[in-house]
Amino acid sequence: MKAYVFPGQGSQFEGMGKELYETNSAAKELFEQANAILGWRITDVMFQGTKEDLTQTKVTQPAVFLESIVRARIAGTAFQPGAVAGHSLGEFTALAAAGALSFADALQLVSQRAFAMQKACERTESTMAAVLGMEDAVVENICASITDEVVVPANYNSPGQLVISGSKKGIEMAVAKLQEAGAKRVVVLAVGGAFHSPLMQPAQDDLAKAINATAFKRPVCPVYQNVHARPVSDPEEIRTNLIAQLTSPVRWTQTIENMIAGGVTEFIEVGGGGAVLRGMIRKIHRDAATDAL
Repeated sequence: MKAYVFPGQGSQFEGMGKELYETNSAAKELFEQANAILGWRITDVMFQGTKEDLTQTKVTQPAVFLESIVRARIAGTAFQPGAVAGHSLGEFTALAAAGALSFADALQLVSQRAFAMQKACERTESTMAAVLGMEDAVVENICASITDEVVVPANYNSPGQLVISGSKKGIEMAVAKLQEAGAKRVVVLAVGGAFHSPLMQPAQDDLAKAINATAFKRPVCPVYQNVHARPVSDPEEIRTNLIAQLTSPVRWTQTIENMIAGGVTEFIEVGGGGAVLRGMIRKIHRDAATDAL
């Protein structure tokens, strides 16, 4: 069985989508629809903007979504997934690709998500850090030992690579403890705030209103969702999990393990240059077949 996976924030790159726009009329139409839906020309920044331009709050998330969903849409009948999944933001793309969300609704939710997250980041000084070369359970215990600050596991990317999220002071405390406990490397990330942590609760509250007002359909295949790494097809369960996603960890390692256990034999990464998730997947399962669309 073939599964399609969709990358999240951080997979943007200069000139993203430009070749698709210039060489494929169906892609051009979708990009122009996106400009109209957003009310401004995101394509100008995607195609001509600098790396710094692409990190703007209002640009990054819709741009990553757009580049991936356009690739999936123009693939036509060649896009026949047995399952889909997306990493954080990529879950919205996976849902749109599988028909659970319309193109317009998904793009609007992604744009609202970006602004809601930025607002939440401005409320508390916070950040994230990647922990390399340490067992997940050890990282979890160290996070739990810091009780006077917010520090939680945020992204289970692959064995030996877990990203933590929390207040700036909490992350500083965790970094010291993790290094002392023998982590191979701990890298504080250049991000706007503590994504997938309780500090995103204000963003979750804002986004929940929009998600609850949006129509969801039954997807054409199961969607493995971040919050519990299991396949879901029921529209109301998808809605509930999508709301919970902003304050819950991305269980990517568990997702890939469950997809393989469920019969997936090939993973195809759609968008973002096609390398970020494939690298993680190979670390999770060395023999996993991967490709890019």
